[in-house]
Amino acid sequence: MRRVMTAVAPDAPVASAPVPPGSPGSDSGGQMRTEFAFELPRGYVDDSGVLHRSGVMRLATARDELVPLRDDRVRENAAYLTVVLLARVIVRIGSVTDVHVGVVENLFASDLAFLQDMYRRINSEGHTRAAVACPECGHGFSVDVAGGRLGES
Repeated sequence: MRRVMTAVAPDAPVASAPVPPGSPGSDSGGQMRTEFAFELPRGYVDDSGVLHRSGVMRLATARDELVPLRDDRVRENAAYLTVVLLARVIVRIGSVTDVHVGVVENLFASDLAFLQDMYRRINSEGHTRAAVACPECGHGFSVDVAGGRLGES
């Protein structure tokens, strides 16, 4: 059986499958999230000079993690695995829907680090939330690290 993932508009519903409510990676309605919106810290500047900050990353498949290992660029430089892998799972950045290694190579280092962390969170932990504590009082709470504007959740 072959599954095809397509780009979605920012307001389009996320592809989903039933899972128990409260499970990692589920939303409040008991649906498994397979795509996660993000906001880049700096943003991708395309060839026309347009800045793109919002985007969507989908969950990785086993194929996404295996195919890059056959890539000659990855064989020559293991650090290039990140670039190839992210190019496979990023659905869009702004209006750019053809996200390929050239796009990922031209991201700012802070954005690349952000996307690496997000990839790890959604594929290992199943969510984009992180536990943090207030430095003043030590009160613990969680924040969504996928992005968004300051003050939004």
